[in-house]
Amino acid sequence: MWIAEGVLAGLMAGVFMGMANEIGHRLGLLSSNLVMVDGSFALRSINKAANETAIYVVGTVVHLVTSAVFGIVYVILAKLFGFEARSAPAIIVYVFVLWISMLLIALPVAGQGIMGQKISKAVWAEQLILHSIFGLGFWWALGLI
Repeated sequence: MWIAEGVLAGLMAGVFMGMANEIGHRLGLLSSNLVMVDGSFALRSINKAANETAIYVVGTVVHLVTSAVFGIVYVILAKLFGFEARSAPAIIVYVFVLWISMLLIALPVAGQGIMGQKISKAVWAEQLILHSIFGLGFWWALGLI
C-alpha cells in the first residue's frame, strides 16, 4: 500500500507544481513552462512534429508520470532507510536533490542549457519556487493518504 501512497502523493504534488507553473507563466511571472519543455522534448525525442495542443497533452503526461515516479522513489527510499516518509527534513533534502537534478541534468538534456539559461537567467530561482511547491504538496499529500 505504501507504493500507492507514493504514487498518489507524487501525482498530487505534480498537479500543484504544474498548476503553479502554468498560472505563473500565463501571468508573466515565470519565464519557463515545464509542461511545454517536457512535451517539446518528448516529441522531439521520437521525431514527431507537434502543435501546441499535442505538446501540452504529452507534456502533461510526462510531468505527471515523472511526479508519480518521484513519489515512488521517495517512499522506497524511506522504507529502505527506515525513516518516516512524512519527515519534513527528509522531504526537503529529497526535493533539493530533485531541484539540482532539474538544473544540471533535465534542463540541459531537454536542450535548455545548464540551469535553463536558454529560457532565462532566473530559471534556477523559478525552479526553486516550483520545487518548493512540489515539496509542500508532497508533504501535505502524504499526510492525507
